[in-house]
Amino acid sequence: MGEIDTGSDLREIAQKTQAHVRAYLSTVSEVASGGAPGAELALLLLTTSDLLACGAHLAAITDVVPAERFEPDAGDDTDVDPLRTALAQMFDGFDDYAEVVDPVLGAEVGPATLSGDIACIVEELAKGLAHFDAGHELEALWWWQFSFLGSWGERAASAVRVLQSVLAHLRLDVDDDVAAEAEYDALQS
Repeated sequence: MGEIDTGSDLREIAQKTQAHVRAYLSTVSEVASGGAPGAELALLLLTTSDLLACGAHLAAITDVVPAERFEPDAGDDTDVDPLRTALAQMFDGFDDYAEVVDPVLGAEVGPATLSGDIACIVEELAKGLAHFDAGHELEALWWWQFSFLGSWGERAASAVRVLQSVLAHLRLDVDDDVAAEAEYDALQS
């Protein structure tokens, strides 16, 4: 992979990234507000997977270094507590899960929540978007890249795993009688 070192290349990546960020924030807001009944988990799996792919692209490029060596104030942090609360209520019964804290350094297991993962992602993405909307495209790109490697990438990977697992359990964990009947019906047709 060639190095990306021109400002125009980075600005193009920033433009593409902000589109992914806006799509993610929009989808999460819609789901948390109850605007996608019955499709919540699938939509979150799709949008978080898309975002994770966008983040992987950020990790694959050369480190972004803004011209200014300080981060301009992006304004107030996004209040994610209402979102976290709405998602925790939606995920009641499967919000809490166990994860390996750092799979490279050991097998220590710690607690996590799906609602917390998504709220963390939203908070980090919104901060970068505030920079972008203030006209600081390279600062936004730097923030998204830095925070992908430091926090939201890991949270997104964990969220994808949990969402996929929950969907698998919902679709595959069926009563033995129901499974036998479906198998019999399939064989008879």
